[in-house]
Amino acid sequence: MTFTVLMARNAQKCFKFMMGPQTIRRMSSKLGEDDLKVTDDCVKRLEVICDKDEFLRLCVESGGCSGYQYKFELDTTIAKDDFVLEKQGIKIVVDTTSLNYIRGSTIDYEQQLIRAAFRLIRNPKAEDGCSCGASFSIKID
Repeated sequence: MTFTVLMARNAQKCFKFMMGPQTIRRMSSKLGEDDLKVTDDCVKRLEVICDKDEFLRLCVESGGCSGYQYKFELDTTIAKDDFVLEKQGIKIVVDTTSLNYIRGSTIDYEQQLIRAAFRLIRNPKAEDGCSCGASFSIKID
């Protein structure tokens, strides 16, 4: 056998191993209430603003006053490593990396005189945050 044939066979074996049942289940997995909670206000607002194929994407980025910040946006594409939470016909999607920073939190929609916005509350992974609630620092155990 030639070197290229051996490499191709090894690549196929590696791919089959990487794409085993446990990995396939993780791709676009469903989130449970233990992973992420959603308030009724959030659901009601998403029902109003989302078109048929749109959903709310939540991700964590570096930046903000405290080191990390929450980013909310409407999206239509679900990636293989995304986790999906469905509640009362709406979808909220979180990528794998961001989920590690927000697992156990609650997504809320808050409307005040000065602003109206989605926000993440009761994040067990956050130690400190800015006064507006848009950024946080990681709790180190």
